[in-house]
Amino acid sequence: MTTSEQSSKKIVAGILGILLGSLGIHKFYLGMTQPAIIMLAVSLAGVFLSFLILPIFATWAMGIIGLIEGIIYLTKSDAEFAKTYEVGKKPWF
Repeated sequence: MTTSEQSSKKIVAGILGILLGSLGIHKFYLGMTQPAIIMLAVSLAGVFLSFLILPIFATWAMGIIGLIEGIIYLTKSDAEFAKTYEVGKKPWF
């Protein structure tokens, strides 16, 4: 993968993490299906059970995790991002 492809993948993943992080879209984009499904399931369960008050915090937590991961993606160098998340497939943070 060329440097420009790594850079664009990092930027797209970071923006998806910041904007749609609670749904795990950034993890789907990086090919990390299991963590993405976990984030999506927790967020949707929180939304569907929001009438119970407490589960809505799960959705907020997934949003905060997505925001933090998006910022981490954008602040890493291209090489470090590729090594950690594309080659190493580090699923969380």
